Amino acid sequence: MKRIFAIVLVLALALAALAACSPEGPGVDGEVGMVRPGEDSSSQDYPNYQYGDIIENDFVSAAEEQSSYFSLDRNTASYSLMRRQIEEGLQINKNSVRIEEYVNYFSYDYARPQQGEALALSAKLFDSPWSDNKLFTIGVAAEEITFENPVTNNVVFLIDTSGSMYGDDRLGLIQQAFTMLLENLNDGDYVSIVTYAGDCRVALNGARGTEKTKIANVLQDLEAAGSTYGEGGIQLAYEQASKYFVEGGNNRVILATDGDFNVGISNKNQLKEFISQKRDSGIYLSVLGVGMFNTNDTTMKTLAENGNGNYAYLDSVSEARKVLVEELNGTFNVVAKDSKIGVTFNPDVVDSYRLIGYESKMMSQDEFEDESKDAGEIGSGHTVTAVYEVKLKQNADGEVAKAEVRYKDPATEQSKSISVTCTTADYTQTPDEDSVFIGCVVEYGLLLRQSEYKGQASFGSVISRLQTLNCVANDQFRAEFLELVQKAAKLYE
Repeated sequence: MKRIFAIVLVLALALAALAACSPEGPGVDGEVGMVRPGEDSSSQDYPNYQYGDIIENDFVSAAEEQSSYFSLDRNTASYSLMRRQIEEGLQINKNSVRIEEYVNYFSYDYARPQQGEALALSAKLFDSPWSDNKLFTIGVAAEEITFENPVTNNVVFLIDTSGSMYGDDRLGLIQQAFTMLLENLNDGDYVSIVTYAGDCRVALNGARGTEKTKIANVLQDLEAAGSTYGEGGIQLAYEQASKYFVEGGNNRVILATDGDFNVGISNKNQLKEFISQKRDSGIYLSVLGVGMFNTNDTTMKTLAENGNGNYAYLDSVSEARKVLVEELNGTFNVVAKDSKIGVTFNPDVVDSYRLIGYESKMMSQDEFEDESKDAGEIGSGHTVTAVYEVKLKQNADGEVAKAEVRYKDPATEQSKSISVTCTTADYTQTPDEDSVFIGCVVEYGLLLRQSEYKGQASFGSVISRLQTLNCVANDQFRAEFLELVQKAAKLYE
């Protein structure tokens, strides 16, 4: 009888332990950090989500401060994370909404660089849909690189295989994603795989691009188990990258994690310094986030920025293909290093201006003019967009603003610049479809952020405008955006 009782007791304790754990791994509550419809996203606690507070840029008097400066890049993680949450019927933590990443998730039909140039600039001026002000947009388009003799890639996959990575939307998705990336490998490329969980190890040591089946098999054999303690994990990944370093090639570590991030250097400043040193030695870092409920968004974004890489969030196989196949040329091949922009407004024409997004990328004039200051990277074929909301003076006429982008040639480190000027004559009451679409994306972001600057913004207005655009009907990602806005409208009713 005692033996039966003991067995029953053990089973009861086991069931209780299972009930206490979510499918996301030990100690993770699937409801924590999210906002269900009817809850207040501004006051909701997000203990498992680590987002930096975003303090929106305010309107600035052009008479008091004519210029603004910030770093350019093309991270997109904020958008795809939002997409997953909306698809699952969840409202959004407003500090996860980086509007510039929403805008830059999409590509635009900007004028392309002339032969021999890395970048081209364009500017547009049109009515703001949510206020009586104007929107001033600056479009940056990068040259599309094609190689007769492709640059050799030396890539290290640094993969989190801890217990929290268990699941098709985590390690399973990463395995599919990296397997798809193999499609674009050249015969002479190098691939190493480093994993970290209870310990760290080299799962694959410098395989060549001709060994795609071998690489894929190693990826598929990975399993998620153990604690997230990768003592020396990131050091080991960089050791592998150094071991197969290619002069003049693309040397890159790609970190894949659900955000429960511990790779052996626990101090964030030390980690940033370590990655910055490796960046300066020619080894870059890109970051892929997966999963939900324990996303360390702040750290992943910071690491990618200090490693001269991109930060993307993978919520589906489709997104993995977009990032690692369709846009791989831009991810791997930087055409403009340390890219930054300075915009100077004419106080005779402009009363005040407000930069929408890029809050964490702001720079001082000294930093903008300092050629040694690290800034963002723009990859082959990429487009990057900046949006200002501008209050013009009544009956003002003439130059509105001048934008200057400074960057370095990644091969020669030579500093270059390009500029564009916008005048009141450039204003149009009938903006092109890209401009209308950008306005819709920005307005949607303001609504999700519950921004104090949202004015007359509404989901209904965004939906109505999107439904008139051919570029939405004819583009998979833009059509999907319309569906997201429609779902969000119901969540926020």
